[in-house]
Amino acid sequence: MKEIGVGILGFGTVGAGVAEGLLRNRKLMAERLDVDIVLKRIADLDITTDRGVRVDPDVLTTDAQAVIADPDVRIVVETIGGTGIARTLVLAALNAGKAVVTANKKLLAECGKEIFDTAKKNGVDIYFGASVGGGIPIIRSLREGLAGNEILQIHGILNGTCNYILTRMENEGKPFDEVLADAQKLGYAEANPSLDIDGFDTAHKACILSALAYGFQPSLDQVQIEGIRNLSGIDVRYAADFGYRIKLLAVVARHDADIEVGVHPTLVPFSHMLASVNGVFNAAMVRGDLVGDTLFYGRGAGRLPTASTVIGDIGDIARNMAHGETRYTRGVPEYGEGATKLRAPGDIVSRFYLRFMVADRAGSFGTISTTLGNHGVSISAATQKDEDGGGTGFVPVVVLTHPAPAKALDAALAEIAQAGVVGETPIRLRML
Repeated sequence: MKEIGVGILGFGTVGAGVAEGLLRNRKLMAERLDVDIVLKRIADLDITTDRGVRVDPDVLTTDAQAVIADPDVRIVVETIGGTGIARTLVLAALNAGKAVVTANKKLLAECGKEIFDTAKKNGVDIYFGASVGGGIPIIRSLREGLAGNEILQIHGILNGTCNYILTRMENEGKPFDEVLADAQKLGYAEANPSLDIDGFDTAHKACILSALAYGFQPSLDQVQIEGIRNLSGIDVRYAADFGYRIKLLAVVARHDADIEVGVHPTLVPFSHMLASVNGVFNAAMVRGDLVGDTLFYGRGAGRLPTASTVIGDIGDIARNMAHGETRYTRGVPEYGEGATKLRAPGDIVSRFYLRFMVADRAGSFGTISTTLGNHGVSISAATQKDEDGGGTGFVPVVVLTHPAPAKALDAALAEIAQAGVVGETPIRLRML
């Protein structure tokens, strides 16, 4: 039986989970894969803190380059994160002819072309199954299981922090700031939570999914990104009154020759499968032209769920090596090589939820409905909530629209703002 050596760069939460899994299940993997995967080296600046996994001290080093240079290490696992030293080390490993496994969505979203061009040049594998959805096999499914399908669209709940916050806002009626503070205490949210709650983490993952589904990876500054920081509990409650639940969705879809990639708080019907994804769990619904809708559900982060996917990637590469193959020698299409264009946000057609604070006088809502109609935005439902607006002279009115181009709605809202019939900027959310 062939032996394949593995080196891990980064001994934090995920790196320790990978080490634990490789040591615990070495015999099991050998029986299944007919290759002996051996943990040879682990590099981290801190090699003294107890990570909860027993590792031979001789395996540990503070020199990451020594791991890459070790001839016994054929697979390098990067679990450092970010685009700084992680990028440098991944490129060094690929240029040294080592296969790479990474869960680093930021690295792939922002430096994907450079990384994959380097892998191709050196004829080595790079796997990244844990970069989207942690323990969910969405990457593997898009690369292999759904390879015979044209991917029509992907809707994903891809950030557990945001999903946890939205779930508690709905179930307990608590305001955003209070639930965020609880999430930080529990370790679900960082001290600086911007990457999660402002939608950037989800956007990184959406860019990766776009590259896999369509061979087109937009840069982050091209993607329309809306987070949940300014989401009000009032809208969570009103959405529920209409039979919807608000989720932060990554949207990746084909529209003829254009590709839509975006991140938006979205009203999802109670009857939709994504509406039942609660707490810190993630899910992705993929629609293929042959298979129809498929749902991938599970933990999107965490030590062992993420490690599970990383170890699966290690196993695939090791099996390839045992048979003298890589992804490139097997002719699998490379990541992000297609040529297309991103659909302009204004051209996206959607249903919308709108909440207006309307002047409490006759004819105010008539002005709003007429203006929407003049711009081709048709109302499917509307209700005036039985609230007095806190004595401001304005009352909340909630409107659901039929599908309309975003640019038509934006033009209508701009005109309404000038008409003197609303007291504040209307709330505008997409609907699935």
